[in-house]
Amino acid sequence: MLQLVVKRILPASLLLMLCPLALAIDTNRPEVQHFIEQMMEKHSFDREALESVLANAKSQQSILAAISRPAERTKEWHEYRAIFVTPERIQAGVNFWHNNKDDLKRISKTTGVPEEIIIGIIGVETYFGRITGNYRVIDALATLAFDYPPRSSFFTRELEEFLLLTREESMEPTSATGSYAGAMGRPQFMPSSYRAYAVDSTNDGKRDIWTNWTDVIGSIANYLVQHRWIAGKPIVTKATLGNRWKGPTPENRLTAAETVASLGHQGVLFSTELGADEKSQLLTLLGKHNEEYWVAFHNFFVITRYNRSVMYALAVYQVGARVSQEMKRGES
Repeated sequence: MLQLVVKRILPASLLLMLCPLALAIDTNRPEVQHFIEQMMEKHSFDREALESVLANAKSQQSILAAISRPAERTKEWHEYRAIFVTPERIQAGVNFWHNNKDDLKRISKTTGVPEEIIIGIIGVETYFGRITGNYRVIDALATLAFDYPPRSSFFTRELEEFLLLTREESMEPTSATGSYAGAMGRPQFMPSSYRAYAVDSTNDGKRDIWTNWTDVIGSIANYLVQHRWIAGKPIVTKATLGNRWKGPTPENRLTAAETVASLGHQGVLFSTELGADEKSQLLTLLGKHNEEYWVAFHNFFVITRYNRSVMYALAVYQVGARVSQEMKRGES
């Protein structure tokens, strides 16, 4: 048996020894040369300068490993929730709210995005700035653009966007850091999102999502507004299945296919002040002991535009709600 185990393990061990953990991008590869030529043709980049930037980028095995196992795909809801809805993270959210209450209040008032939703996103994305990622963005995007075929097209576009934003913002391409997927700074914006939605909330001429909390808060709120956040509308509510419910629950989806009335007719029991024709969707998630049922509305699916995951949006909602509850408890 031991001999069999050794034989099974040996190839993997050899593979790890043979594959370097990081390897400089070879700018002579056809796909890299094609990318360089496209950047020259579309955006007038200098070949020599761009080759120098890409030659400095490193393809990293740890990035390829991480992209293959995101928590949204490998964990059930109760496991995923336990990562984010913790006493420590909620207290960090309370502290963050106290430290940034003026910006949160002002930006929420002008955009219509609730303070607790901005709090929830920052809490889930980066633990209120504690975990922003230590990868160089150029390494992450080059690795995934050139060495990750399943999503090469997406990350090639993001690499293009990143190089454009570094030129526009006068940034050194090798200095920006972020996640293994190239998400940047405290709000974890992808480069395309930065270019489209980041804002200069301090009027200092910079859109600083790495160190300026005012810009971060304003950029997150603007992102949601541009994805059609509706001020004052509900997000999600707990539900139960009544006697009229027949058959299995539908698969979770990222759009609302039902209405308040249609779910009620099917036997879904929930409370809302929305009209009968308002779009809604039943969600089913595996809790620690049994299934949980939720009804999501338009604004819930706006949150999923930040991260295309039902579990992500619900975690954002719950972190924000818990922090808000603690804030109110402290004021009473």
